[in-house]
Amino acid sequence: MSDFYLGLRQKVGTDLLLMPGVAAVIHDEAGHVLIQRRHDGSWSLPAGAIEPGEPPARAVVREVFEETGLRVRPTKVLGIFGGEEYRSAYPNGDRVEHVVMLFLCTRVEGTLEAIDGESAELRWFWPGEVPPLATEYPRDLLRADGAPTSTLFDWDESWLG
Repeated sequence: MSDFYLGLRQKVGTDLLLMPGVAAVIHDEAGHVLIQRRHDGSWSLPAGAIEPGEPPARAVVREVFEETGLRVRPTKVLGIFGGEEYRSAYPNGDRVEHVVMLFLCTRVEGTLEAIDGESAELRWFWPGEVPPLATEYPRDLLRADGAPTSTLFDWDESWLG
């Protein structure tokens, strides 16, 4: 956790925080998607929080490198996701609700290895064989050939009143 979020937690305790975040869909040459297993056994896309003053695209480059050892270039925003389905609590009781910008990224260079110790395992999966993720996204977004032509976001006509 960054100094910014540690300081914020010291002020608000375990109360619910709305946290901006990023996640990355990265494919290898064959079309597999990179998934990480965290130390609690859950699986996820490489992802993390956006720091104050940090553009989201830079945050995804930083997070991917820290968690996977890969340098990537974000090429497209696949979707923006948030709401109650993206609310969770950490084992220490900290409650968060994420607003996540999901990026499609291409690998530029690097060797697959967990740099920051957050990943217990890094593995390439066929998109149809990805295990349940701690934070789920529309599964079509994980396919190398399934990227939508426009950015996805949740919408409900009843929100218009």
